Amino acid sequence: MMPPDWSLYRAFSAVLRLGSLTAAARDLELSQPTLGRRIAALEAKLGFALFTRSPEGLTPTPEGEALRPQIEALEAAAEAMDRAIRPEVAGGQFVVRLSASEVIAAEVLPPAVRHLLHADPTLVVEVSVCNEIEDVLRREVDIAVRMTRPRQDGLLVRKVKEIELGLFAHPSCFEQHPRPISATELFDHPMVGFDTPRDYTRIFQLDGRVVAREAFRFRSDSDMAQLGAIRGGLGIGVCHAPLADGLVRVLPEVFAPRVELWLAVHADLMRTPRYRRVFRGLAELLGA
Repeated sequence: MMPPDWSLYRAFSAVLRLGSLTAAARDLELSQPTLGRRIAALEAKLGFALFTRSPEGLTPTPEGEALRPQIEALEAAAEAMDRAIRPEVAGGQFVVRLSASEVIAAEVLPPAVRHLLHADPTLVVEVSVCNEIEDVLRREVDIAVRMTRPRQDGLLVRKVKEIELGLFAHPSCFEQHPRPISATELFDHPMVGFDTPRDYTRIFQLDGRVVAREAFRFRSDSDMAQLGAIRGGLGIGVCHAPLADGLVRVLPEVFAPRVELWLAVHADLMRTPRYRRVFRGLAELLGA
């Protein structure tokens, strides 16, 4: 039996990811009947149903769900091949996809990318806001900027610099309450912080103890929302020191941890001179 062609698997992947024929057809720029025929053709080839209908949309059968890891790997490989050939087929453009956290993507990357774009008029930069290093391993992105050292095999990593964190607030926070001079006084002020404790939130420690979410008057798991709240005068919170222009620092002798900024790239990409040039350019610009 001839194996199903990629268009059938692509249809299955889109429906599995989006949960409905309508959304998947829109994503693939196909008509809904065409997409439905492709799903039916794949089911006929495989000999079992992939989805059942429910009020919420299409639900994968146990057999369809069992194929999820394989179809995701297949789609990632296809996307990696597409990115590999895009510089040759995209009108002379050279596309590089970056991955970074919210704050890095919004506050740190743009000046560095501006220099790269000016230096190479054919360069096109795409940015995915994500903290998962697996996106580089799966070739979903080309280069990742991370705040901890990636240790997965197959990646080439470079430490760019160390960044100091501090406790900062807008000057308006101290118009009615004096600036705290001890950790105890800090908790007399409104504070900004995380909503869901995670490994990286353990960096927020005072007197050797992790600050709990209950201490915060404003809580969010979005780093940009926290930064906006600090800048907007909602309270005292953790901020990268280089991003604290216009803010007032408190208790630097009590809280001044340093975090590392790393670049990661799949080792295979470094064989291509243009990817190598972008990687090295980012390392130099972000380090500065």
